[in-house]
Amino acid sequence: MEEFIKGGAFLIESISPEKIFTPEEFSEEQRLIAQAATEFVTGEVQPVMEEIEAQKEGLLPSLVKKAGELGLLSGDIEEEYGGQGLDKVSALLLMEKLSQGGGSFMVAYAVHTGIGSLPIIFFGNKEQKRRYLPKIATGEMITAYALTEPEAGSDALNAKTIATLSPDGKYYILNGQKQFISNAGFADLFVTYAKVDGEKFTSFIVERNFEGVSLDEEENKMGMKGSSTRSVIFTDAKVPVENVLGEVGKGHIVAFNTLNIGRFKLGGGCLGSSKSALQDAVSYAKQRVQFGKPIAEFGLIKHKIAEMAIRTFTMESMVYRTAGMIDQILKRIDPHAEDVGMQMANGIEEYAIEDSINKVYSSEMLDFIVDEALQIHGGYGYIHDYAIERGYRDSRINRIWEGTNEINRLLIMDMLTKRAMKNRLPLLPVAQRLAGELLSLRPTVDSDDEALTLQKEMVEMAKKITLLAAGAAVQRYMMKLAEEQEILGWLSDMVIEIFAMESALLRAKKTMDRFGDERAEIQKAMVKVYVNDAFNRIENFAKQIFSAISEGDTLRTQLSALKKLTRFNPVNTVSLRRQIANHVIKVGRYPF
Repeated sequence: MEEFIKGGAFLIESISPEKIFTPEEFSEEQRLIAQAATEFVTGEVQPVMEEIEAQKEGLLPSLVKKAGELGLLSGDIEEEYGGQGLDKVSALLLMEKLSQGGGSFMVAYAVHTGIGSLPIIFFGNKEQKRRYLPKIATGEMITAYALTEPEAGSDALNAKTIATLSPDGKYYILNGQKQFISNAGFADLFVTYAKVDGEKFTSFIVERNFEGVSLDEEENKMGMKGSSTRSVIFTDAKVPVENVLGEVGKGHIVAFNTLNIGRFKLGGGCLGSSKSALQDAVSYAKQRVQFGKPIAEFGLIKHKIAEMAIRTFTMESMVYRTAGMIDQILKRIDPHAEDVGMQMANGIEEYAIEDSINKVYSSEMLDFIVDEALQIHGGYGYIHDYAIERGYRDSRINRIWEGTNEINRLLIMDMLTKRAMKNRLPLLPVAQRLAGELLSLRPTVDSDDEALTLQKEMVEMAKKITLLAAGAAVQRYMMKLAEEQEILGWLSDMVIEIFAMESALLRAKKTMDRFGDERAEIQKAMVKVYVNDAFNRIENFAKQIFSAISEGDTLRTQLSALKKLTRFNPVNTVSLRRQIANHVIKVGRYPF
């Protein structure tokens, strides 16, 4: 059986381009799935966006059900329960395409097919799956995920909702409130959490029509205005004991594994929205004339268009690389095994680090892209009549839900540290070896070439710099490193940039090897710009870390070593960005 790539291993291993999945490898079936999703959004969702924004009664749930009739809701559900059992690349592709210009519909779709149903898919017993999944697959039942509480957001295990077994042993009686619950206004089913006897954090499947379940008023939100966001209130709510999801006291396993896949899918949603914003910006820049010519011909606008395209390309490379790795590990699982769902959840957990990386990167890049797209529109971008105004408002929530980006940055380092301590990932020996080689380490490539050899060397050196900085931080703070959140934040940013740089690089090299056409040339240009700029950011993060943890001779030694490791000639990013922008403007959209 083929060996899978371990989660987080990109920090210490040199990965071959042939080992990763890229969007250039979509199968014909996957392209048809993408086409069907695109046609649904353009034909059914975009024409009624204003009505969705106004929360027209019944419109959003009717669109979800219509998507169900077309088979767009059942990708992750096993065939045995009325689903398609698609691979994760295909499921991510659905998420991406249904997010292009879909706005609030994307929320309803993402919750229903993601965190609202995946807990049952992974952790439901056969009876629960038989009872609920066929109806979820068609949209007959719409799902929601009720975890957050007024006093328990990022600190989910601090939930106050209590579950008490009824005297006859047939029900758990739930009391408490869940806040900011997407789909709440029209959901038929809530996956929620409560502490049995005030102690054992447990997951439950709660139907909306159960006695004691009620809703508060709709929240008036900044963005995603068409989506439903309400509080769900449990007042002596009677939940049958057979609706415990997983085991009593093991709700954290359900919650955290669900959030892993939610973060993974969020990357696809941000990617779709980024492509839409880029296309809107290019279309506007080509028709908006100032000083006698379209603003798309001005250098600073080209800079923006190129940077938006580069970051979209990098994001796309990262999320589909992750999807490919998940598919690789899931192939090892017997689909007929009794605990197939739990095995799938454990397989996905292998890439929890990459999921958090994708969540942080994609949500922040989407915010950057919609901001630049609005800027290209000038004053018109601030007017409600233009789609980018809504896109700008809608994007902001992505940095908050599925775990705030601050929490995810801490999680990245926490997971890496724990895997290192358990020798699940041999980070410590590699870091120690690097520290011993500090005086002899130096870049081996001084100039660029057409094979991206310089960029490969820069990525490898960035890994060494990050491991050296992490090792120095561990040596300085030992077990108290968790208290130094600023240091952990910089280290996470370095790890994120490495995964981003390497994903883009490996994809471009694979495209160059397989095709060698114009798309390969544009991808090559994108990688040169991105690696150049990201490497500078990594150098700056390392300087800040060393300055925070050391002083005197130790600091001078660290900074001297860093200077040696970062001795690369910069590339001409102006000409490269112009090349990229000219191509994007010519095709009028994201070019791949």
